[in-house]
Amino acid sequence: MSLLESIHGPRDLDRLSRTELQSLAEEVRGFLVENVARTGGHLGPNLGVVELTIALHRVFDSPNDPIIFDTGHQSYVHKMLTGRQDFDRLRSRGGLAGYPQRSESPHDVVESSHASSSLSWADGISRAFQRTGRNDRHVVAVVGDGALTGGMTWEALNNISDDNDRNLVIVVNDNGRSYAPTIGGMARYLNRVRTTDSYESLRRKSASAFRMFGPVGRAVYRGVRGGTHGFLSRFTNNAALYSNLDIKYLGPVDGHDLDALQETLRLAKEFSAPVIVHVITEKGRGYEPARRDEADQFHAVGKIDPTTGEPLGSSDAVAWTDVFSEALVAAGDRRDDVIAMTAAMLRPTGLQDFAAKFPDRVYDVGIAEQHAVASSAGLAYGGLHPVVAIYATFMNRAFDQVLMDVALHKAGVTFVLDRSGVTGPDGPSHHGVWDLAVLQLVPGIRIAAPRDGERLRELFDEAIEVEDAPTVVRFPKGAVPEPLMAVERLSDGTDVLFRGGAEDVLLVGIGPMAHLAVDVATRLRAQGIGATVVDPRWAVPIQPAIVDLARAHRLVITLEDGIRVGGVGTRVRQVLREAGVSTAVDELGLPDEFIDHATREQILEDAGLTASKIAQDVVAQVLGTRIPIARPSDDVGAIWLEDQAQRRES
Repeated sequence: MSLLESIHGPRDLDRLSRTELQSLAEEVRGFLVENVARTGGHLGPNLGVVELTIALHRVFDSPNDPIIFDTGHQSYVHKMLTGRQDFDRLRSRGGLAGYPQRSESPHDVVESSHASSSLSWADGISRAFQRTGRNDRHVVAVVGDGALTGGMTWEALNNISDDNDRNLVIVVNDNGRSYAPTIGGMARYLNRVRTTDSYESLRRKSASAFRMFGPVGRAVYRGVRGGTHGFLSRFTNNAALYSNLDIKYLGPVDGHDLDALQETLRLAKEFSAPVIVHVITEKGRGYEPARRDEADQFHAVGKIDPTTGEPLGSSDAVAWTDVFSEALVAAGDRRDDVIAMTAAMLRPTGLQDFAAKFPDRVYDVGIAEQHAVASSAGLAYGGLHPVVAIYATFMNRAFDQVLMDVALHKAGVTFVLDRSGVTGPDGPSHHGVWDLAVLQLVPGIRIAAPRDGERLRELFDEAIEVEDAPTVVRFPKGAVPEPLMAVERLSDGTDVLFRGGAEDVLLVGIGPMAHLAVDVATRLRAQGIGATVVDPRWAVPIQPAIVDLARAHRLVITLEDGIRVGGVGTRVRQVLREAGVSTAVDELGLPDEFIDHATREQILEDAGLTASKIAQDVVAQVLGTRIPIARPSDDVGAIWLEDQAQRRES
């Protein structure tokens, strides 16, 4: 049995010797490479926190002492040390989640994948422990240095420092990166700390000198080094950042030195007050392919060859992000006023080519979506046209700024929302299913949902022409589908994709759901039911053609990959009622639930968003056996005759 296999919980670490702990760290890294290579996942971040996680679980008593990860993609080692070593179906239905998940283990506390919130959680939990007399319990927040670029971190620190007699340890996991290299003044400060020769020299010499005197010397060293701001840190000005916050500071500490980590964490635990422990780690540690990856040190990988790190089963399929990237560069060539902005996700959102060609026209603001959106309003006021590229799920964080800074001031800003709709394996907090419902509340906003690559180029170009209101272009994760050509484009830009027989059913497909709508229409025609399929292209506001077509049809079906509640279908129904159109509307989409990790196909099937299920339900609606019922028709066609024949036989 390997050392790792003997670890069923954190207290199993207590019996391991120093040599065994080092061997365990090596086993953990080998396990990570072998297993994540098979399934895909966040490899680089977890390789960087192996020793840190072992030390945390040696020093603190999880779950009695809650450990909060910011963000949870660095929790794989934590899962392994808390009895979860079956990684065969990592990020797949029925397998382990890629982030902490309470249903898996009491050791998991915060499930969200949205950064910069852990200190607020830690502040609240530690206050609760203090108020209820549980002063023997500690709270630990493990914060990536990238999360320090988010404003919530500093709001929390401000409050923590105002009431600083709680058992709260803040571990800054400083690897110089979030996805890619961490940016901004904070990052430059930490980088100076990380690379200061005077600090390294003093640390090594002082540690050696004190350790020459054995256990007593080591204790003295810990005490001196762990003063209010840290002797060495104060000498090299490393703690200046925290000096006015009245929070004790320890470090920097080598994040791959188990002895140093345990000594420092034990000292932090003994303070009985909030302490910041600054830990220097290396993303991708111990795996050469990750270390050589300059882009993001294998932050997140698909299936790879564990020996070479090369991707397996790669195809020539073009991703939605790639199409946007090309369209943005083309727009930059045409217009000098086009500016790109993102929140610590330059490469994941496809801005890298634009940045290479126009380096002075790209702003990466760090994990600070609220700032990005408000700043974009200022850029628009100054005569530029900002293109703000953000994952759809992270757009939720900046709703107030979209509403009050951009829309209220009629700023011409284009938001490009990657990973909209169902994203699949990353779970509830990564799905981009809220943007259609949330953003259409904004007065004057226009939301485009392309169905294929050509429509993405087309709609993006149209979006950046709007200078007096916010525009949104949203698209999903993955490969672009085959082009779906229109049979007719109506005067308001609505595309008619299919006409088959009588005007029985109008199917409104939003974005990629247009492909599903055409499949449904084909099945309906085979059943003798006439159908028309349209793609409004601009989902919000509702196009006039949708109203006119709905008036002519007996039933309207809307299909979207966002939540049904408050979605585009709901808006279609409201607009039809305002226009005096009585045609019944059935809004199909996703439930207003937090959807667990699974494939996109599995999640859509669970929601009934398959061609066979939708066609079956529509047939029942046309026959009048399912609500909402289609408006009666003098000629129900072959489907009525078939139904009557089946009734006679029964």
